[in-house]
Amino acid sequence: MERGSDKHGPRLDEEQKHETEGMIRGGGTTHAEEWKEPEAMPAPGEEAQSYPPGHEPGTPEGITQRGVDVRSDLAKWLSDAHWPASKQDLARHIARVDAPDQVADMVDSLPERRFTNVAEVAEALGLGVEKRRW
Repeated sequence: MERGSDKHGPRLDEEQKHETEGMIRGGGTTHAEEWKEPEAMPAPGEEAQSYPPGHEPGTPEGITQRGVDVRSDLAKWLSDAHWPASKQDLARHIARVDAPDQVADMVDSLPERRFTNVAEVAEALGLGVEKRRW
């Protein structure tokens, strides 16, 4: 007697056989379990859209790609700082987390004031602020 697999027992073989029986017999989708159905491929020349409208990747209006990259790096090192924070608070924080020299230099060049978040720090550094479209 031949079994379906030698990696698991006959009970699991029968269960798997039952799960796929509709797909094998009908030659199409079963609609019983949609999660098993493969997603349709885009037609040739058609681009697959995986982002909702208005949330596509790229550089937002009002900020350069360099600004996005630098602000992302700043956020990586400053996001867990205690906000609002002064220039000295931020300098102590980046020393504590051992941030790279580039980040330390940016914090050193900040004006003496309190900042409420990374976006204000980026704006003070002249990195630009994205404009929201409503």
